Amino acid sequence: MLHVRLIALALMLSAPAVALAQTSKPAVKTFRDCADVCPSMVHLPSGTFQMGAIPVGSERHNIQPVHAVTLKHFAIGQFEVTRGEYAAFSKDSGRVAGGNCETISPKTEILEHEASATWRNPGFAQTDRDPVVCVSWEDAKAYVAWLSKKTGKHYRLPSESEWEYAARAGTTTHYWWGEDPAVKCQYANGADLSAKRQYKTWVRATACDDGFAHTAPVGSFPANAFGLHDMVGNVWEWVEDCYADNYDPQPRDGTAYTGGDCKDRVNRGGSWYNGMDGMRPASRDNTDPTDHANKVGFRVARDD
Repeated sequence: MLHVRLIALALMLSAPAVALAQTSKPAVKTFRDCADVCPSMVHLPSGTFQMGAIPVGSERHNIQPVHAVTLKHFAIGQFEVTRGEYAAFSKDSGRVAGGNCETISPKTEILEHEASATWRNPGFAQTDRDPVVCVSWEDAKAYVAWLSKKTGKHYRLPSESEWEYAARAGTTTHYWWGEDPAVKCQYANGADLSAKRQYKTWVRATACDDGFAHTAPVGSFPANAFGLHDMVGNVWEWVEDCYADNYDPQPRDGTAYTGGDCKDRVNRGGSWYNGMDGMRPASRDNTDPTDHANKVGFRVARDD
């Protein structure tokens, strides 16, 4: 009898540890290639995943066909490039801030180009920890070239498939946190009640409150299983690829698509301006590479 009791006690004592092991996330190791202004980076493993999705509701059909992509290991920014990090680049490189950024018109409550708007003045207040916005694809390319020269490492924009692989972080659900759109405000910064209080006509705002009408400081929301923050919401992110209406011509090896006329480049991830249609890891948009908008920023990638 004593032997049986000892076994039962051992099982009870071990149960919490087993449950914790099943629910805890592995520790994520980050690194920086310089101590002052370099972004925090995360190594991602090689792997194969299903890219794309079946459109739902108002989603565009540019997320098809669903297809397997096999990628080599690479590193990607833990966060979107911040206003403070971009300011350091601007000061060191002397790159002029491009104006005519899309900001929200107080009359129409939609995005319209404003000649005086730049990343320094995007139409709303930001901290140095907020993601930089009002930067074009060309600005983002200049930033990664500067960072490469500064560190001696090959920094670049992620390819579109690398970006989606990083955003999904091993998940196959509609959203990276699961299937329930009602809990969006716990996981991502999008159009919500905070925005609705400021922009009365916004019908796309979800009926929850994430606390931010515009951008949020990076890392304000939980990381996905790869340890990456704000992979959906906050700001759309430039990637390397030229835009195609579907995935038929695109590489299956994780490299960027650079075919076609490249008149548009790809944005991924949705933003503070978007409803649930932009919160899916599969969601994608296209923009002129010279354009600036206060809902668009970027994060960096690096060859391992």
